[in-house]
Parts: sequence; C-alpha cells; structure tokens
Amino acid sequence: MPSFRYDDHICTQFPELRAAVILGTGLDNRITPGALHERYIAQQEDTRAQVNDRSLSEIPQLAAWRTAFRRFNVNPTRYRSAPEALLRRLTKKGEIPGINAIVDINNLISIRYAIPVAAFDRRSIDGELLVRFAHGEEQFTPLGSTSVESPDQGEVIFVDRNDLVFARRWCWRQSDQSAATIDTNEVIITIEAMHPGAEKDVQLAAKDLIEILGVFLGGEAEWAFLSPSNPAI
Repeated sequence: MPSFRYDDHICTQFPELRAAVILGTGLDNRITPGALHERYIAQQEDTRAQVNDRSLSEIPQLAAWRTAFRRFNVNPTRYRSAPEALLRRLTKKGEIPGINAIVDINNLISIRYAIPVAAFDRRSIDGELLVRFAHGEEQFTPLGSTSVESPDQGEVIFVDRNDLVFARRWCWRQSDQSAATIDTNEVIITIEAMHPGAEKDVQLAAKDLIEILGVFLGGEAEWAFLSPSNPAI
C-alpha cells in the first residue's frame, strides 16, 4: 500500500498539480535550535523584502491556489491557503513565531517558494494518507481543539482509511492529530503547487527541505515527485 496517494478524481480535475512528498524517519525534533532559528528569521526578512507592497493575490503561486479553491467551491478570501496565510501574517505582523523544528523548517520553505508545505505525524495515520473529495461524513478535529466536525461535501481533504481527516480544504488547515510535536520522529511532508513552473519549484523546495532536515534533525528522508501521471509514493 502506498504511504501517500492522490485520488483519481483529484488527478483528473487538477491536471496541473505537481507535488513532492517526503517520508522522514528517525527525526530528532525539538525546540528550534539557534542556528535554525537564525535561518528562519533571515528567510522571513528576505521574503518580506521580496513581497514588499505586492498584493498577495497577484503572486502566481498563491493565485493558482485561489483558482483551485474556487474549483471545489471554496471562497479563497474567506479560507486562505496556508502559504497565503503565512505571508499575510508576515507582511501584516512582521514575523512568524517559531513552534518546533519540523514546523519551522516547513514554514521556512513555504515562505521561500510561496507554496504549501505540510508535515503529518505518521503515528496517527492508519494506512495510506489519501487526498480526495470529501463525502461529508468524515471526522475532523481542528488543531488545538477537542471538538469534532465534518468537512463539507466536495471539499478536498487528506484522509486515512478510517475516514479520519488530517487536512481540510486541501491546504487550508490541518487536524490536531496531524500536528508535528517535539516528540514526532516520523512524518509525511507534502510540498504542492499548481502555478506555471510548479514542477521546478517543488523539486527545488524538496531538496532544500531535505538538506535542512539532515543538518538539524538527522534521520533519513526519501522523496518522490508526484503528478497526475504518478500519483503515489
């Protein structure tokens, strides 16, 4: 069984999708060490300077996700993609606070390339992690909450074989079970894009991320480039 897969209907309706999926094992996650924090702050400064006064909706990477959200009937202004939310926080508040090493590395790469990067703790995943359209009866626990809700029928979700949802509205919000914590040592990391040039960007982002993981968290990482013609790892 694959560790991660895009459903056939997703591949058909989003032929421009390009992704890198990384399986990380034996990781030594922790509170972000000083050298990594310095890289993270430097990246925030670089990204803030690059964005400057540009409208986030005009950045091609973010505009592509806005278009994708509309195609499964989600308002991208009400529900912002993860990279747009990060960049909005960065430009409005001046910084993105650190959480832990895995999360900070993901956010560093996300703002560098303006694309979604998400880490899912494999301990909570039963079987493969599948990206598909929701039936509307699956179970989702928002990050930091204990209340359970169901996704809207037709939205894109990340789900395991028990219908436990790990992310809603594709790259909008992850579940409480999926979150990487300081004792997380095995993850599935997704890097996704749909803009022109997506293939190059996700591959560069994957290489950057794996390099930083190796320096600061150790362990092993394998990865695959996915697309509608190669939808699983």
